[in-house]
Amino acid sequence: MMNCEQLGFLALPPYLSSHCSNNKCGYSYIWRMNKYTSPLLFASSSSAPSVSGSGDEYSEPLVGVVTKKKKRIIAGIDQDELVDPKLLADLDSSFCEFKGVHIHHKIYDAVSQPQSTLQNQTVSDQIKKLGFPMILLHGFGASVFSWKQVMKPLAEVTGSKVLAFDRPAFGLTSRVNLSSHRFSGAGDARPLNPYSMAFSVLATLYFMGLLNAEKAILVGHSAGSLVAVDTYFEAPERVAALILVAPAIFAPLTTPKIVKENQSGQDNQTEEDNSSSRNNPIFGLYKLLSKISKQIAEAITQMTKGMIVMLNSLYRKFLSAILRSSLAIMLVRMAIDKFGTAAVRNAWYDPKLVSEHVLSGYTRPLRTSDWDKALLEYTAALLLDEESKTKPSLSQRLHEISCPVLIVTGDTDRIVPSWNAERLSRAIPGASFHVIKQCGHLPHEEKVDEFISIVENFLGRLVGDSTEQHLQSVM
Repeated sequence: MMNCEQLGFLALPPYLSSHCSNNKCGYSYIWRMNKYTSPLLFASSSSAPSVSGSGDEYSEPLVGVVTKKKKRIIAGIDQDELVDPKLLADLDSSFCEFKGVHIHHKIYDAVSQPQSTLQNQTVSDQIKKLGFPMILLHGFGASVFSWKQVMKPLAEVTGSKVLAFDRPAFGLTSRVNLSSHRFSGAGDARPLNPYSMAFSVLATLYFMGLLNAEKAILVGHSAGSLVAVDTYFEAPERVAALILVAPAIFAPLTTPKIVKENQSGQDNQTEEDNSSSRNNPIFGLYKLLSKISKQIAEAITQMTKGMIVMLNSLYRKFLSAILRSSLAIMLVRMAIDKFGTAAVRNAWYDPKLVSEHVLSGYTRPLRTSDWDKALLEYTAALLLDEESKTKPSLSQRLHEISCPVLIVTGDTDRIVPSWNAERLSRAIPGASFHVIKQCGHLPHEEKVDEFISIVENFLGRLVGDSTEQHLQSVM
């Protein structure tokens, strides 16, 4: 009896299709390609297609061919295998629930590590007397992983606890679906958006309580510096010091100047002018016309405000719909896939020094479910923040900061230029400013030893200032 190949068929392994009719060769078969056939069709014992005829007879799609689904890979991460963030946690990871969000964080306690690697042990012992813990606030696209190399040294410097947490939309903190999630305090007219700046500020204060600290030193990197400064303005009495690393805070072009005028002299002159005006016969008519003009202007202003409010509402709804659309999700995936790892390399002074371990640490959150939707919600919260419109801009309030401030930047920061950090240091009274040579946007990752040394010296001066103030109060 003839086998498949002798009959003019192409043999396939038995797991791809049915056996041939003689059931002896152990192989499935398909018709051989020739000038009449366009697709490959599986043969069957009941109905075999004729090889004669035109190619149109065989224009049907493949029958019985097993097609393998193409994997969706973004920045090297398989998007068909996304998991709950808790399944990606490290052994030293912790989670706590705050206003319905499970926040991933890590705590390093120097007390449990008696051996210190610091060179200046005397200064360190003085700093430990302060007893202030540190809270580390990562930047956009980063996570707790960014602080991995400095948590232990910082804990040894302060002699206290150092805590870093993942802000919502980043790291391993849970991704919240705003359409189905119920926040704490849902009875409020406007429940707190977990992706908003206000939430990050309250979470920072919450972790101060978790550390049983009345005050803490806040260390913010890049966009995390915004959280640190906003937390200071929310509760200045709870912030012992601010350390801003490559801060993504727009510095004002000029520093505000407070100029005192001879206000009493101006008031007297105004009173004299008003007195003489009342004796003028045209004053009554002028006053009447001014009143009418003022009412007309107020009416026009109110009407204009109404139009602006309406247009702003329409704009916000349109922007919100766009950011939550399937198109936006597709675009954010494309952007992360094309520029994600490149952005990490570009953040370093020497991109060649970025190891696969570092890239893996930054891309690991892409394995969490709904990471793309959460990133868009974060963007929407940033662009549609109503609360920020009711407050003065941050650049206008920098001169109000009265706590000790340290600003550290790299001389080759391609993301936030060092000149902006220098200008920022001039806008904050008494701020210390340090530039690390041959360093990019991540001093705490690229130049760990130098960064720790700068922080230690800053805190040492803080101890000296505190001692001097104490002595002056006693005297």
